[in-house]
Amino acid sequence: MKKRALITGITGQDGAYLAKFLLEKGYEVYGTYRRLSSPNFWRLQYLDIFEKVNLIPADLVDTGSIVEAVKISEPDEIYHLAAQSFVGASFEQPIGTGEVTGLGVTRVLEAIRQIDPGIKFYQASTSELYGRGHSSSLNENSPFRPASPYAAAKLYGYWLTRQYREAYGIFACNGILFNHESPLRGLEFVTRKISNAVAKIALGIEKELRLGNLEAKRDWGYAPDYVESMWLMLQQKEPDDYVIGTNESHSVKEFAERAFDIVGLDWQEYVKVDKRFLRPLDVNFLQGDYSKAKAKLGWKPKVKFDKLVKIMVNEDLNRWERWLNGERFPWDAPNYPSEAKIITRVLRV
Repeated sequence: MKKRALITGITGQDGAYLAKFLLEKGYEVYGTYRRLSSPNFWRLQYLDIFEKVNLIPADLVDTGSIVEAVKISEPDEIYHLAAQSFVGASFEQPIGTGEVTGLGVTRVLEAIRQIDPGIKFYQASTSELYGRGHSSSLNENSPFRPASPYAAAKLYGYWLTRQYREAYGIFACNGILFNHESPLRGLEFVTRKISNAVAKIALGIEKELRLGNLEAKRDWGYAPDYVESMWLMLQQKEPDDYVIGTNESHSVKEFAERAFDIVGLDWQEYVKVDKRFLRPLDVNFLQGDYSKAKAKLGWKPKVKFDKLVKIMVNEDLNRWERWLNGERFPWDAPNYPSEAKIITRVLRV
């Protein structure tokens, strides 16, 4: 009999890659999505799995819709990936971020507790939990110092997951994933913002790239590698929490430099720092130590930094070339608004 999985946030980067991974494992895959006036299924279509998954409308602020999704899907495993997941937007929408990213975890766990406590649960935790003040690799025992409404909401979800595991015996795991990127990353995230702009500059569509903190360092991995770790966590005999990373960190400046190198351009001629993209609080260094995941899950990253940058730039370059030649396919960039049209709070620096 096929295993059944429910993925909240199946339309996102991780949700789409995880759905593809589970389908290849023989799962029957269900996924929740929010009803929008403009549907956002391009990632599932891009991976050619849109017709292979079962979609259920639900919203993390609506308990009834979550309960309904669990009852419809009757899952063996729930992967809770849905969230307001952009750190910058959490400063603009702190209350909404708390409702969705924080309390949404409680609503899913309560649905499991009341309907079927035997369902295994994966919580998408984040390296942003660690926050500011670190200068070395971080593991499962490192202190948390969240530095954004997003991180604070994720910290609430992290502790709720542990509490439901300990109080009710639910098989609940936290995956503390460091930054993981891909050509399916949203354009509001800095890595995809860079790869997309580099492709457009190389083709003469744009002339510059505006960024915020160039010195911020992150541990950047490849999203398809990371979704495998989510599945591995729920296949263990006992539930636990795991850091997933690459044991390396690289700055935003390095990412931009490598990306422009791929198309034969000097990044310094095109990159400009814009105060609009500086955060009220920023985290300057995050690097993960995945030793526990390697020892217990047998997991390690297959794609490291240089290869990741190359994958992303080449894919965005290929997309824009196809688009300019008149080909139409599922993709986000042509419909994304210019940042000049988006008004946000400007920091006083």
